[in-house]
Amino acid sequence: MASKRNGSPSRASTGSAAGEAAQRPVVAFLLDPSTHGVAAGDVDRIDTHIATVVLAGQRAYKLKRAVKLSFVDFSSLQAREAACRAELALNRRTAPEIYLDVVAVTRAPDGRLSLGGEGEAVEWLVAMRRFDDSRLLDRVAQTSGLNADLALELAAAVAAFHEAEPPVDDGADAAELERLIRQCVHELRARGLFDRRAVAALQRRSLGHLHASAELVAVRRSEGRVRHCHGDLHLRNIFLDGERPVLFDALEFDERLAKIDVLYDLAFLLMDLWHRGHRAFANLLFNRYLLLTGDWGGLALMPLFLSMRAGIRAHVTAGVAEARRSRREARALQAEARDYLTLALDLLAPARPCLVAVGGFSGSGKSTLARGLAPHLLPPPGAVVARSDEIRKKLWGIAPEARLPEAAYAPPMSRRVYAEMRRIAGAALDGGYAAIVDAVHDRGGARRQALKVAEARGLGFHGFWLEAPAETLMCRIEGRERDASDATTSVLRAQMAKGSRPARWQRPDTGAGAAAVVREVLACLARSGIDVLPG
Repeated sequence: MASKRNGSPSRASTGSAAGEAAQRPVVAFLLDPSTHGVAAGDVDRIDTHIATVVLAGQRAYKLKRAVKLSFVDFSSLQAREAACRAELALNRRTAPEIYLDVVAVTRAPDGRLSLGGEGEAVEWLVAMRRFDDSRLLDRVAQTSGLNADLALELAAAVAAFHEAEPPVDDGADAAELERLIRQCVHELRARGLFDRRAVAALQRRSLGHLHASAELVAVRRSEGRVRHCHGDLHLRNIFLDGERPVLFDALEFDERLAKIDVLYDLAFLLMDLWHRGHRAFANLLFNRYLLLTGDWGGLALMPLFLSMRAGIRAHVTAGVAEARRSRREARALQAEARDYLTLALDLLAPARPCLVAVGGFSGSGKSTLARGLAPHLLPPPGAVVARSDEIRKKLWGIAPEARLPEAAYAPPMSRRVYAEMRRIAGAALDGGYAAIVDAVHDRGGARRQALKVAEARGLGFHGFWLEAPAETLMCRIEGRERDASDATTSVLRAQMAKGSRPARWQRPDTGAGAAAVVREVLACLARSGIDVLPG
């Protein structure tokens, strides 16, 4: 069981020291192996600025520290009990197998302490099932354990959680977002670590983006996209139970920080992945989440949401550095905090989107190319990918990897799929994001309609047609597993017999492998003036 690191590590106000001193006998009691009936080496302790977690045997007990900070007040026993009960209720939404109960530490008349015994309650704890810390996603990320299947599973878990929560009327509006931005800037200035011009630039860009998007913020609220979310959704607050990602440690101490736009909740996870260099994973998760929720309408807010998360992480990391006794650790954390501030600024840098169309007969590598390109097209976390195979499943109401009947591939349905692809691409471009439409595109009409999506917005269009020998295409189709495409070799033969190849689309050299194709296409886009991240 890993502890929470949410909020800001601001120093406690005067008077909290007495409260923490009163908790020391409770902490000593919890650290005593005899309290839990375990061996001496089977008790461990994790401290943060607002909690102490004691790990004992198969259990974890979380104690709220008696602190009063700028963002949380745990100075009274009643407040700590309420926070424990809120944490239990909120986290049982996603991790009921982990969050077991709220337990009192009681004092008997003779002064002895016990867990849930008779006598006066002197402290309250959240009791949890302990799990292996190596299964935390931040640890998994360090061991190269992040893969495409996990990205899809994680996107499904977050999407299901968000979709299950009802809309709230008292969640974050534009005024609340401005409060958060100004509070973050205040914390950055107070640390004395950051370049003042960079902090001023962040405030200017953030408020400018917010004011330009205030109407969209209001529309999102009216559409029910503001819900009681996780609030602290980063890699360390997700663990793998077997192969299933489980969200835990939701933010409980301030509802204002959790009653937020669902995309602001998602943004923390995406920013965390992007900062750690897992850009392909972030983009795949991003696109699957959008596909499952259909929530393409808020994309214009994503750069701001991502930047806000990075800015908050900058001042939190700086605060953690202040508390480190090791100068080496402190310097490393200070460098990381500055990196977060740089990222926060970069995330708000303007980027001119474009539309990329990828075509080719089944098995030609369209989706591999689209997936490889997407993380490299700015702004982060990369391009929105509208894949015909996935959209067809979405319109049919089934999971992307499920199989469809032949009726789903009749011409009227195919026209509907291409129209939906263009709608999604248009929404992405309108939101400031690059878009990739991934489909066979073996009809001239479909290709012309894709071009019009970009032309109507005065944006660039780039079409790429992939080819490979027929025997290679057939081998790829026959070897597919857990893929959204239902194409068979007979479908391929029909495409090759009736489909037309575009004369004006560029044709990358597919003979050198998928990675080489991605590099070639990225170089082509860069020569056209498109801002791309190196391949």
